[in-house]
Amino acid sequence: MVNSEFRMPDHLLTLDEWAALPEDTSRWYELVDGVVVAAPRQGSNHQWVMGQLLAQLAAQLPPRLAAIYGMEVTIFDAFPPTVRVPDLVVVPDAVGRASLARFAAADVQLAVEVVWAGSRRTDRVTKPSEYAEAGIPNYWIVDTEPATITVFELADRGYKLVTESSTTLSVTAPVPLSVDVTALLP
Repeated sequence: MVNSEFRMPDHLLTLDEWAALPEDTSRWYELVDGVVVAAPRQGSNHQWVMGQLLAQLAAQLPPRLAAIYGMEVTIFDAFPPTVRVPDLVVVPDAVGRASLARFAAADVQLAVEVVWAGSRRTDRVTKPSEYAEAGIPNYWIVDTEPATITVFELADRGYKLVTESSTTLSVTAPVPLSVDVTALLP
């Protein structure tokens, strides 16, 4: 159901204006250079992949880190601001428990995007550029067709490819982790 109170703004928003918008759960919203960007909500397959990945990561992360899905991350707070919603992030446990409206990019150790038909270019081109500029040290792209996880690490001012796997992913950053990629699919 669409929230009848929500009207697309007719100007570039500040972070305060973004925070004051009425909640509308009928779509997935992000703020890009002060502009509200809406996308359809994803179906159960997308949610399944995120849940399976979250469970695998949560079981391996040290107590000082937490994996959380669907949280806003302030990428750029200067006007016009950008607020993205990675599918999953790894942050310090204290940050995850702080009941914040959104996380600062500086607190994000890993950002993960699960690709779907409408996000392919954004997840592979736009977001990596923004996340790298914001200093997020690790970025993963989870693709379901075919099932693969591609891992990037921040180097200089952009990401460098670390590895890609369609079976078992093993990485050392942000901490040693192993992911059964085949178990992510429903």
